[in-house]
This record gives sequence, structure tokens and C-alpha cells, in this order.
Amino acid sequence: MATKKSNSRLFATPVALNASSNGTLHENHPLYKREIKTIDLYPIRKTTSQSEINQSNLVNEGDKKVAIITGINGQDGSYLAELLVSKNYIVHGITRRDLSSSQSPIRQLCKQYSDRIRLHCGDLSDSSSLYELIFKIKPHEVYNLAAQSHVKISFDLPEVTGNTNALGTLRLLEAIKRYQTSSNGNNGHKIKFYQASTSELFGGSMHQVPQNERTPFYPRSPYGCAKLYAHSLVVNYRETYGLFAVNGILFNHESPRRGENFVTRKITRAVAEIKLNQRQSFELGNLDARRDWGHARDYVEAMWLMMQQLKPKDYVIATGTAHTVREFVTVAFKVAGSPINWRGSGLNEVAIDSRGIVRVRVNQEYFRPSEVDHLLGDPSLAKKELGWNQAISFEQLIEEMVITDLEMIKNNNRYNE
Repeated sequence: MATKKSNSRLFATPVALNASSNGTLHENHPLYKREIKTIDLYPIRKTTSQSEINQSNLVNEGDKKVAIITGINGQDGSYLAELLVSKNYIVHGITRRDLSSSQSPIRQLCKQYSDRIRLHCGDLSDSSSLYELIFKIKPHEVYNLAAQSHVKISFDLPEVTGNTNALGTLRLLEAIKRYQTSSNGNNGHKIKFYQASTSELFGGSMHQVPQNERTPFYPRSPYGCAKLYAHSLVVNYRETYGLFAVNGILFNHESPRRGENFVTRKITRAVAEIKLNQRQSFELGNLDARRDWGHARDYVEAMWLMMQQLKPKDYVIATGTAHTVREFVTVAFKVAGSPINWRGSGLNEVAIDSRGIVRVRVNQEYFRPSEVDHLLGDPSLAKKELGWNQAISFEQLIEEMVITDLEMIKNNNRYNE
């Protein structure tokens, strides 16, 4: 299938047409036809934002902006790289490990767009490497997506989490500040900085649902605490040093590229294995936990829109609708053609299929030490000021994930962040 290197869907490539695509739909699947063949993946939105109009003109003139993405090999990093390439950027990705033998989406994109995406070794724990890359690349935009991103793991590795998520952000902000105050950095443009903030900042803010930009923060995990430190640093560097620095307070967002150690991908992978008779059942923790789940593909567009504004500002990015883990599981089995019913309650609750076989059990080991029961975002400000809207529904998200996992298992392939 021929592929256009324009603003058409970048998924309509060899990366997208086989099971090693790690996060794309089969060519014959209806979602593939609807979302890939008929519309642009990243159309430039019609908006009254003057900054977006200026950006659109810049792209049309053939000029190339330069962006750095930390954590480019993760779910969000690969989708963001695709988006930026579609907008005529040169993308530099910072990664801690060698991806030369990886089948990850970003590795495949690097092969396809070798003149547009370049990878560099670097680490948020190493200030010298960050300084060197900033001074060498001279980016227009820096997207800090690298993190120890597992909430449960943060309880076991709080120091590692803090060093990466909190101090890593500090090191990167310092590198940008140092560049812009140096004679070498005085080259006519300021670096814009995006920080991947998180709904985990709200944690136990149960008195206000949904949560918005004015909701008090009350993190309930080392991960949330480290992210709050980073979030506050961004505000401080913006107000103290005049940096264009923004926080994207993103609620849960998933995709087929999500790592299997995240609960959503754990669910869709297990459901696919059960469907293909490769597994009998699986276990989960708190089925009543409610999350506002969107698609990462939609959310990276919000990241970009935030960076195109004339003035830096923090935004909540969410769908405005929450679902329980139980609902996620139910939809996943339905998509796979194996509907389930729930029986029992609490730790004794189980999901049973039409043949009476138990497919899902509850295991207390999977509960967090400090549970966050209900996270629901209010994206009103982002919709009003950025012109951003969710394009992919909760059901479409799960369908894409399950279908992709079914195809990957059939082809003996897997991808994990």
C-alpha cells in the first residue's frame, strides 16, 4: 500500500499493516477503514488562535521546526513523534536504551522517516547529557514525556521515581534556562517546554469531581508527589525566569501501544489470550476504581496545541466521562465476542462467561497501598481555548486495543513500554 508523507494518516504504512505494528489495526478491520483510510489522523484544526494560524503558515511555507521528545519510545512519545512529523517538524528523541533491535513503533518510524526522526542517548538523571543535547540541537520545543510512569511501582521505588520524575524535570528546565541565557542560545527563538503532568496530582481530592485547573492537588503516591514537584517547578520557572513552560494535566490515556504492566493493556492482552485459548483467567485489583480514559492519539494533539499558544498556560486534558475497571473489562470481553457476567462482591467478585467458566478474579495484592477511587477531568478550558476535542470514544479505544492484541498474539508478537 502506498503511503503519502503528508498530513494523511501516518498509520497507513507498512508499520500499520501487520501485527508487528504494535498498536495499529488490521487493514480489513472496520476501525482501520474508518479512522485511517478516510480521514486525516492529525488534521490542522480550524481555530481562531493566532498562534495556530502562524504555525499553519510556517508549515505551509516548508520551514521546519525542531522538537525534542524525552521518553520518545513510550506510548505518548511515539504518537507525538508521528504528529510532529505530519506537521513538518524535525524530531529528536532522547532514549536511555538502544532501540536498534526493537520492534517498537518509534523504531519503525525511525526507519520510515530517517530524515525526520533522530534518536539520541540521554537520561534525565544526567545533567551533562541534557545540556549537551539542548545546546547541540537548539530546539524550538521540548516535550518532557520521560518518567517512571507506574504508580504502583513508585511505592516500591520512591527514590528512583523522585530522581526521574521530579529532579529530572528540574535538570531539563535548568538546561533550557542556561541555554537561553547564554550567548549561544541568543539565536532569535525561545525554547518552549511541555511537562507531562498527570491527574494523579489530584489523588484524594474527592470533594471536587470533576477536577479542573483550579482543583487543589492531593497526591496519594510517590509518583503523584514527584509529579507535583515537577508541576510546581514548571510554574516557578515560568513566573520567575519567563520561560514558556506549560503543564499538561492529562487524565488516563491508553492505546494498543500501552505497556502490558498497565492495567488497561493487561486487560486487553489477557482477554485476547482467553479468546484464543491461551489463558484460562486473570486477576485484577480494585474493580470499582473509576478513571477518565481517553486515547493517547487524541491527547498528544492537546500537547501540541498547548505549545502553539501565545502565552503559556496549564490545561486539564480529559474526556469528561469516567468508567470503572469493571466496565473496561466488560467492554473488552464484548469486543472479543465473549460476553461475561459478574457474580459476588468485594474480594469474592468474579466474571463468568456464557459457559460458566470464571475468567476474572479479584486479588488484594493488586490493590494500591493508598487507593485513588475516582478521577474525572473537566476539559472545558482546553475545549474553549485550544479548540481541542476528544475524537475516539471509550468503546472505540478498547476495540482497537483488543483487536490489535488478537492480531499480535496470532503472529507471536508483543510490544511493551
